[in-house]
Amino acid sequence: MSISKSDFLLNPEITFLNHGSYGATPKKVFNEYQEWQRRLEFQPVEFIARAYPNLIAQARQSLATYLNSDKDDLVYIQSPTYGVNLVVHSLNLQKNDEVLVSNHEYGACLNTWEYHSQKQGYKIIEQEISWPVTNSEQILEEFWQGVNENTKVIFISHICSATALTMPVEAIVKRAKAAGIISIIDGAHAPSQIDLDLKDLGADFYIGACHKWLCAPKGSSFLYVAPKMQDMIEPLVVSWGWGSHSRMDYGSQMLNNTQYTGTRDFSEYLAVSTAIDFQKQNNWSEIRANCHTLLDQALDRADKLENIKRAYPKGKGLYQQMGLLEIVSDVDLDEIKAKLYDDYKIEIPVHEWNGHNFIRISVQAYNNKKDIDILIAALKELIG
Repeated sequence: MSISKSDFLLNPEITFLNHGSYGATPKKVFNEYQEWQRRLEFQPVEFIARAYPNLIAQARQSLATYLNSDKDDLVYIQSPTYGVNLVVHSLNLQKNDEVLVSNHEYGACLNTWEYHSQKQGYKIIEQEISWPVTNSEQILEEFWQGVNENTKVIFISHICSATALTMPVEAIVKRAKAAGIISIIDGAHAPSQIDLDLKDLGADFYIGACHKWLCAPKGSSFLYVAPKMQDMIEPLVVSWGWGSHSRMDYGSQMLNNTQYTGTRDFSEYLAVSTAIDFQKQNNWSEIRANCHTLLDQALDRADKLENIKRAYPKGKGLYQQMGLLEIVSDVDLDEIKAKLYDDYKIEIPVHEWNGHNFIRISVQAYNNKKDIDILIAALKELIG
């Protein structure tokens, strides 16, 4: 079975090349999501007070199987940003401790680190990874130059939002473990773009989104915590799972502290299993490979235009289904982005990063050569 835009709820009049920002949910998955919502509204007390603990355990098991993890090491959360906040809030860092990040990290997560560092007095070291990037070894060695005897935590994206780079997190986690440094991986863009094996990776904390490339409903994400780290997790919201008035037991104190934060609609978590099954049934590994090929073709075609170039070499494992074009002429980025949407009906990010002007292309199962043709024609007229 081939997947097309008609399998999603996307506006057919828009050339949608921005799956990386918020994802998009297939109709089949969205219908299941709404069925869970109807079940909730049909008998709210039955659903939340009696059925939910078993339902969420089953949903965690489905996700754990997909990620090769134990289900009790995973908790569903509303977003990767929430997960980063939860972990950073739980760390007991002292003055003069250092947290190492790269200069490719997501701004909302950097804000979290800066907020807590100002309260607690530890330092954030933002290690520069020079541009352009040519291979994973360059990333590893340049990033590791920021490590010293004060480094207590390493925080790095698996796949970066701004630059779409796939970071060598396996090698970084291995070095961190050997050095006794806590590893926290922002995997917002990783699930479904790449195969994930959390046990093999061995990170202390891994935060991922289900609503992006896995195509689950918005508000479905997860936090993985290695067993040795679970006792340190403190709740961001204290509710019925914690303390002497506890009414809920999800199997461990970490889950009790984090899984239930008050009355809300949990349907998006329960629909993740359907998203996983949808991709399995549609041979997603082949679709993913086809998306990468289509992205490569788009980058190659744009690279031939004047004033535009592909941002990194092909065949080096540096990108998956998202890739960058760099604009090398002096342009008004806001104007370019507005014209792409208003005049050409193309939804695509255009942004500045560290003095470089980028267009980020996302290719998902519903994209095809016609979408790329429309983009290339527009770029030729606007920039090339």
